[in-house]
Amino acid sequence: MKFSVSLLAFALASVGCTAQANEDTIRKNLAASLPKEIKLDEVRPTPIPGLWEVRIGAEIRYTDASGQYLIEGEMLDLKNRRNLTQDRITKITMVDFSSLPLKDAIVWKKGDGKRRIAVFADPNCGYCKRFEQSLQAVNNVTVYTFVIPILGGDSPDKAKAAWCAKDNTAAWRDWMVSGVTLPRPDAKCDASVIQRNLELSQKLKVTGTPAIVFEDGTRAPGALSADQLEQRLQTLSSAKS
Repeated sequence: MKFSVSLLAFALASVGCTAQANEDTIRKNLAASLPKEIKLDEVRPTPIPGLWEVRIGAEIRYTDASGQYLIEGEMLDLKNRRNLTQDRITKITMVDFSSLPLKDAIVWKKGDGKRRIAVFADPNCGYCKRFEQSLQAVNNVTVYTFVIPILGGDSPDKAKAAWCAKDNTAAWRDWMVSGVTLPRPDAKCDASVIQRNLELSQKLKVTGTPAIVFEDGTRAPGALSADQLEQRLQTLSSAKS
């Protein structure tokens, strides 16, 4: 029995050493070939022998055990009908909704407001405006909007104007839905929240707007339609019950 246990331990240790050696080789060879600013956050084996996953931020790539080839695309499990690449992206981009600094968001509620979402949006983002219009057709929801001026131009000025408005909920919605000019902000208004929101978005790897976060921590990039949003919210509500 002792021999068998020792043999098993040796086998497992050998597998671990081999995996580590492969990871080290992949990291070394990819680092030598890719631009220096690209950071390899994680290297791990996939269910396919000889194929390795490479995570760069919230993006997934694949490579061989030598790190010579880099593959872009999705890995599909046909038997179980699952998109393994999307499953991984969903997992690594999960957000702890309860940890979000909701005091830094522009808030509005419709109906009973029981269903909650957080949205990262730029005041000059056309897709954000489209999503804001879709939100008007959704009931029983509370929306927390973290304004992040990431598109350049006068986005920072508009972000400050929206946050500093006497009624920032109305000012934001009027601008995003109806194009009503934002009021001039009071010079004394503390708009440091905008920088905090930018830092939060970077921490959560938000690279585009709108970025939608649901209470279960899952995310949806892009402007969902009212029907798509309602379906996601209903699915989440069903999972809770």
